[in-house]
Amino acid sequence: MTVAQTMLGALRGTTGITQFRGIPYAKAGRFLPPVPLTTWLGARDARRDGPVAPQQVARQLHARSMAMLSQDESCLNLSVTTPALPTDANLAPPGLDFCPRPVVVFIHGGRYHTGAGSSDLYDPAIVCTDSDLVVVKLNYRLGVLGFLSLPGVAEGNMGLLDLIAGLRWVQANIAQFGGNPGNVTVLGHEAGAHAIMCLLTMWNSQGLFHRAILASCPIGVTPQSREIARQNAAQLCEAAGIDGVELATLSTAQILTAQSKLERSRRRFADMEMAFMPTFEDLHGHTDAKRFISAAAKSAAARGIHLMIGTTREEMHATLAVESALLPPSPTAIANRFAEITGSADTITLYRHRRAGGGDCDLLGDLMTDHLFLFPSLALAEALTEAGGTAWIYQFDWAPRDSRMRACQSIDIACLFGNAAIWADTQILNGADPNEFNSIGSALRAALGEFAHTNDPDAPGLPWPPYRRPDRMTMRFDTALGPIGDLAGAGWRWGG
Repeated sequence: MTVAQTMLGALRGTTGITQFRGIPYAKAGRFLPPVPLTTWLGARDARRDGPVAPQQVARQLHARSMAMLSQDESCLNLSVTTPALPTDANLAPPGLDFCPRPVVVFIHGGRYHTGAGSSDLYDPAIVCTDSDLVVVKLNYRLGVLGFLSLPGVAEGNMGLLDLIAGLRWVQANIAQFGGNPGNVTVLGHEAGAHAIMCLLTMWNSQGLFHRAILASCPIGVTPQSREIARQNAAQLCEAAGIDGVELATLSTAQILTAQSKLERSRRRFADMEMAFMPTFEDLHGHTDAKRFISAAAKSAAARGIHLMIGTTREEMHATLAVESALLPPSPTAIANRFAEITGSADTITLYRHRRAGGGDCDLLGDLMTDHLFLFPSLALAEALTEAGGTAWIYQFDWAPRDSRMRACQSIDIACLFGNAAIWADTQILNGADPNEFNSIGSALRAALGEFAHTNDPDAPGLPWPPYRRPDRMTMRFDTALGPIGDLAGAGWRWGG
């Protein structure tokens, strides 16, 4: 057993690779902003995970891993994994001082309504040891309970305020776990990356982190306007059969049931729409993400925050594989999605030329990867560069041979955290060659470590130039690793 002292009290954690779990970082009433905690007496047991945000586990997610975690509205807790505590310094050779390590704060994805930082999928032990980092994983409020925006009931963005509270906890306490509060990298996946973009535009996040990694960020899905948020809230109340003020009196189960009912009524094939997500009038894009991208890029440049931005080659293939297996889409449904995204159903012909032998669902997956993830990510990198900042881009192309999910969303995160057995339930690693998996994961951890330690992911033996026009150098993670000029073909596809 290991003991660490925080500003609020002592914590008992596990030994070996030292972990402290279920650490409360704030508290909040339903639909209210988080507030600081009071101190406790004695040493608090931090050897077990705390509860996660109430949610209905998504089909395509890690159902088995999530089923093992308790849920509760009091879910504002985090975990810390560290190679060594400052109190371990007396074990070091004479004359060597303890050196605080860079900190990485991981923010999980799940379209703002599912997921948990405390899931075993994100066990950071190998990241800590390989990259010599202190890793923090946050749980925050999700769905209706985290993002309802309804005047007189909920101001919205409670989940983002939770993340700010968690980052403030890091600033106040991480030194006691061997971390350097002056060197904090936030690593967000999917909705977690989207949340980081939102945080970049919020004044109360200043000084809480110093660089950011955005993995599979759905930048093409912009924050909601207040009017859209109110419409979604009204539909939720209709699904629950109540007035808005009565939401505070419903049980957690009743709120989740109403949320699920609303989502089912709006569900369309291959739709990334989220009813409950961040609400920012100034960032909402009626037809594109230009305002969202510009605001995040200018803020990052002004704060001196470098960005590492990555996508997988086939972000949507796992999701579409699950959806199409349950309810095969008609050619008309696929044509409609092409028309909605690009303005013309005929665009499918262009995508057919670029994927030999691909079915219509494959082509739709390519389209959604381009327009929701890849193109907006490159636009963010270019906007940041134009604003005086620096960005690095990666594309993750590796996938197990014959995988029906291909290089889908989360496969880069699976390789980064490096435990294939834990990810078996997701099926995205089925048939993976262990040597390839371990080698690519090692390269990812090397780049992450360099970025966290030096503000530049350029690792020994793995040069990684910043992303700039006209060469648009992009790190390609596959069995052959290295930077490639304009891997996405932006020059000829955008004509610039």
